[in-house]
Amino acid sequence: MIEGVVIKNLVRHTDERGFFQEVIRNTDDFFKEGFGQLSYSFVYQGVIKAWHLHKVQSQWTAIVKGAAKVALHDCRKDSATYGKTLEFITGDGYQPLVYKFPPGVAHGYKCINGPMLVLYVTSGVYDTSDEQRMSHDDKNIGYDWLKGSEIK
Repeated sequence: MIEGVVIKNLVRHTDERGFFQEVIRNTDDFFKEGFGQLSYSFVYQGVIKAWHLHKVQSQWTAIVKGAAKVALHDCRKDSATYGKTLEFITGDGYQPLVYKFPPGVAHGYKCINGPMLVLYVTSGVYDTSDEQRMSHDDKNIGYDWLKGSEIK
C-alpha cells in the first residue's frame, strides 16, 4: 500500500432492471478534502495514460465502464512509502471500487477492456500549475506498462 492512498470497494444493488451503485458520499472519511470538480474521460482500448501527479489536490477515481490496470507511485520524498508502486485492476469483470490518492502520488492507467469511461473528482478545480506530467517510461519510477499480468 501507499501512504494516503485509500481504496473503497463499491457495493452494487442489482435486479432485473440493472444496478445502482454509490461511488462517493460527502460523509465518507476518505472524502475530507472535499469537492472541487467532477470530470470524466473516454479512453480507447490499449491506451496508456501515465504518469501524472498533482502538487496540491487529491483525486478520487472510478472506472464506470470498461476495465483498467491502474498504477500509483509515491513520489513524496517525506513519505514512509516513498518510491513504492501499487498496481491493481478494476472495472467491468473486476471488483468495482473508487480509489483516492493524495498530492505527490503519480497515477496512470492502461485501458485493458475498452472503450472505458473514467469518472474522477478532484479536491480543486483544473489548474495547470498543479499538474506535473512524466513520461510513461520515467526512469525514476521504473514501471513497465507493457508487461503482462503475473501468472499464478
